[in-house]
Amino acid sequence: MREIIGWDVGGAHLKAARVVDGVVTAAVQAPCPLWLGLGELDRAFKEAAAEVGRADLNVVTMTGEQTDAFATRADGVEGLAAAAARLLAPGRALVYAGRAGFVEAGEARAHADDVASANWRASAALVGTRLREALFVDMGSSTTDLIPVAAHAPAPVGFSDAQRLEHGELVYTGLSRTFLMAGPRRAPFGGRWTGLMNEWFADMADVGRILGRLPPGADGMDAPDGREKTPAASMARLARMIGRDAADGGESAWRGLSAFLAEAQLREIMDAAFLVLSRGVLSEDAPIVGAGVGRGVVEELAHRLGRPFTPFDALIEAAPQVRERAADCAPAAALALLAARHFSE
Repeated sequence: MREIIGWDVGGAHLKAARVVDGVVTAAVQAPCPLWLGLGELDRAFKEAAAEVGRADLNVVTMTGEQTDAFATRADGVEGLAAAAARLLAPGRALVYAGRAGFVEAGEARAHADDVASANWRASAALVGTRLREALFVDMGSSTTDLIPVAAHAPAPVGFSDAQRLEHGELVYTGLSRTFLMAGPRRAPFGGRWTGLMNEWFADMADVGRILGRLPPGADGMDAPDGREKTPAASMARLARMIGRDAADGGESAWRGLSAFLAEAQLREIMDAAFLVLSRGVLSEDAPIVGAGVGRGVVEELAHRLGRPFTPFDALIEAAPQVRERAADCAPAAALALLAARHFSE
């Protein structure tokens, strides 16, 4: 029986998925705010291991190398690889280097350009083993990846985050952690256009909570003001964004403002999708595969674009009770499944 755990070390969350004989049997997402220090990584690994257990073979991908816990991305790759090897011992820890495959943790720095933020490639590669073509869209808490899959393989133009930002393959907006001040500069309220404060008073988790669209477990961080995570508290935070108090509008007014902000975010992602699709590498009926905690938004994107929608978990073998979490943790699950296939050949 082959057991492998895939780990996705992000700057805000640690994701893990356990695969046994090609089936995802456990998956978890644990808060891991690396900007608070590398001690967060030790805590998150301990929390995640309590859910997915331990394994002799572990495969690791990352995006957390870009946090300000490290001076450079290469330093981050080396530091996170070393930390993963230490925390996963005595199990073996291999690092995913995208085009270069799996490398030993001690070799990660030598492959830093391929290791850095390569989690999207693992997911897209897994989709390619199941579908000939698709637009893979993974909307997480902070970012959204849009990767074309053609001829059963990832077909991106960019590989680094800098390149992918240029080509619409990475949009820095997510379901929960995106600051509202990073969105539209003005919004309609009370029949007038109003500017938004350039302060972190509220985030997209507040918008989703007000609209009743925030999936359980999607918002693992503290609220911007450290207060409650309730619709009423979210309305109070949202009101501050336009210089008001919650009492200055009824619930319908705050829902209306939230709907506008959610629509603005979707339009930003749609613009990127149109850019990626304009290359012509996918047929007009190629499906959109949705992953991440924001895959509900991705399903709406598919509807707007007139394309079939396929949830990521429909493409994998997973225990019924972990299907949703496996889709939330798509890079970790995909990486473990790819490793299971690779090491069985």
